Amino acid sequence: MLTVHALRIELGKSYRVAVDLLSEMPGVLEEIGLTKLPHYTVLRTWFERIPTKTWRAFLGASAEKRTGHAAIDSTGFDRDQPSRHYANRTNYRVRALKVTALVDVETLYITDIHSTTSKKHDAKIGPQVARRNAGDLRSLAADRGYDAKAFRDELRENGIRPLIKHRIMNPLDHAHNARMDGDRYHQRSMSETVFSSIKRTLGSAVRARSWWLEFREMLLKATVYNLRRSVRYP
Repeated sequence: MLTVHALRIELGKSYRVAVDLLSEMPGVLEEIGLTKLPHYTVLRTWFERIPTKTWRAFLGASAEKRTGHAAIDSTGFDRDQPSRHYANRTNYRVRALKVTALVDVETLYITDIHSTTSKKHDAKIGPQVARRNAGDLRSLAADRGYDAKAFRDELRENGIRPLIKHRIMNPLDHAHNARMDGDRYHQRSMSETVFSSIKRTLGSAVRARSWWLEFREMLLKATVYNLRRSVRYP
């Protein structure tokens, strides 16, 4: 089911159309060990039934190469426009999904994803993502949106070098920024490169009708991006 859903994201089609297309690809079905495709409604049900921790594990397994030097950044993905009736019935008001990605700056694999429909500040999201991946990180680069003393202290406690620019409040902040490893810090722009690639090849919108399914869809988009990269750069 994980593989079929990844193929659905790769094809960029609805459940029904993806199943129709895959039914004409016997070689692909043989490769993944299927003799018969499930009905598209079964596919949709399994997307909701498989727990989020499994989708996270799928993403983690797809990020084959990691150096421990990562960058964190966020961008917006459009929430697919629902009908006016649906929007009114479900209080569907927020039109963008804020997606934060942890990216290995040397291999460009996505190692973790965070999604929210709220206006949660980057300085609150950053520690949550870093804490979950502390064992794999050696350094973490981020822009001034993640500037928080508590965040830096927590990174150092976990043996992670913080490469986060200080907001300029006094001359000491200039000194802190000047001492930062410029080459390593500027690699944080790789996050923007990854986001651009996902939006260009896999779409800049999510189709699911609830935020928790949209989060799973983003995990799948990140996984498919990683799988594409592993094929292109084995």
